[in-house]
Amino acid sequence: MPDSDLAALVTEVRAALRELADPARAAGMQAYLKTTEPCLGVRLPEVRRVTRAAAGDHPPGSVAEVVEVAGRLWREAAYREERYAAQAVSGLRIARGDLRLLPLLEEMITTGAWWDLVDGTQARVAELLDADPVAMGPVIRGWARSPDRWLRRSAVIAQLGRKERTDTDLLTDAVLANADDPDFFLRKAIGWALREHAKVAPGWVAAFVADHPLSPLSRREATKHLRT
Repeated sequence: MPDSDLAALVTEVRAALRELADPARAAGMQAYLKTTEPCLGVRLPEVRRVTRAAAGDHPPGSVAEVVEVAGRLWREAAYREERYAAQAVSGLRIARGDLRLLPLLEEMITTGAWWDLVDGTQARVAELLDADPVAMGPVIRGWARSPDRWLRRSAVIAQLGRKERTDTDLLTDAVLANADDPDFFLRKAIGWALREHAKVAPGWVAAFVADHPLSPLSRREATKHLRT
């Protein structure tokens, strides 16, 4: 795909987002996210819709092109929604589950450095785990012990949506590596990851919570679906 076509895809996404801008909603969105990055006020489903449409008009032909387009949208973003669009591009079918996405996902996590952008990478990380658990296991364990709290959060929630495919040894390792951390976002993530796994393995989660010291927040979140 010529570079001009890659640029056209980026340009079309940006133009479509600006056409949908809602200044009143943008102000509320920026306040809710507690971000200084400007927002357009475009709802996430709409961001994804226009991004898919633009990618249909200018389809990337390789993983490298997906990484190029997503990287441009991410690094040159003037508005929050352009970063959401970058994440949508990273989820295009041609690149899904490909380990060549990993450096870009790490960049999104560490430079996004806030819960909405960090959590927006989670599905892509889970797809990499599904595609190559042997390669990704050490990556997730490394993230769980990173100095970067957002990589640690990503390690904890990496398996959301994997349901019965969840590697409980990996989940245990990620949770226990962070269980003592006082950070709100880590404690919330631990509870979230355990709560989601409780939907398919309530007995496992109940035993885990009983056997390991967790913060009150993590424990409360983890046991929501265990209450009768």
